[in-house]
Amino acid sequence: MRLKNSVIFVAIILFLSSFSAFAQESELNVVDEVIAQVNDGVITLSKIKREMKTAEESFRQAGKTEAEAKAEVEKNKGQLIANIINEELLIQKASEIGLEKQVEARTNRQLLQLAQQYNLKSLDQLYQAMQQQNIDPQEYRALIKKQVTRDLVWESEVDAVLYYGFKPKDIKAYYQQHIDKFKKPATITISEIFLSFAGANKADVIAKAKTLVERARKGEDFKKLAVENSDRPNVADTKGKAGTFKVGELDPLFAKPLKGVKVGEITDPIEMEIGMEILRVDERTKGSDESFFDEDAVRRAMLIEKLPNARKKYMKKLREDAYIKIKSDYRALVTPALDADATAKNESGK
Repeated sequence: MRLKNSVIFVAIILFLSSFSAFAQESELNVVDEVIAQVNDGVITLSKIKREMKTAEESFRQAGKTEAEAKAEVEKNKGQLIANIINEELLIQKASEIGLEKQVEARTNRQLLQLAQQYNLKSLDQLYQAMQQQNIDPQEYRALIKKQVTRDLVWESEVDAVLYYGFKPKDIKAYYQQHIDKFKKPATITISEIFLSFAGANKADVIAKAKTLVERARKGEDFKKLAVENSDRPNVADTKGKAGTFKVGELDPLFAKPLKGVKVGEITDPIEMEIGMEILRVDERTKGSDESFFDEDAVRRAMLIEKLPNARKKYMKKLREDAYIKIKSDYRALVTPALDADATAKNESGK
């Protein structure tokens, strides 16, 4: 069960359906030209146009009019191109340090998780579902792969270096200075029955969820009900066990119905975008006002604080070490969006 933000398949469908349509149109209508060279790679006008259209569609889905969306994207065009340059640098770095297999593996894993979330048994089934919604599966895969590449480079080149680089004396000093952060949190252990809306009548699913809650509250075995009714692909193994979570980090969608529910009790059915959730509280542990030292927890807290600036510095160094040549017509637009120091070594080309 995802108790933090879930991937919304409907949003993906809306987003990528639009992306597919305007991508095809751009390919037909745009006369391509190189806007920037990044080492041995190039940033083309057609790529920029596609990214702009994608951004416009995102703004429209967020409630802006077409004119407002276009104006917003145009205003941030320089930053958009700068972002594309940064992405190209990360892709090149991933290849340089040999992350290709890891990128493919994590991309497949994320797509399989999405498929399982919607009770689809394989990537082929996921791709077929996308095609039925006029979504190009390869375009979506490319989007995920780009995000995975970025994350893996940062994890290996920045996050891990920072995490393991903290000295023992600094770790102890941070703990003493932020001792309130390391109090034992209250936790909750939960089991679930998930009923998917996919391929079903929504009203029937809601009615079934209410019936299952009644049966569970009358004493029927929750594990048995979960195995027989839950749409989670791995329910036969988990028997409905969802895990243990920090109470303070629960998604509000679940925190509110769980509030006040005692151990052994069942929540009312919870409606989500993708289906209905029924939760049983298996265990609760109280928090403590007493702080305790956990080196991993302290390292992670330090990492969270220092990571944004560390990643920014890493990207600056990548740009400094790269050959970046921006077309003269775009230089004044893009250069301010890049770190001024990082672009000092860039060649000013026409």
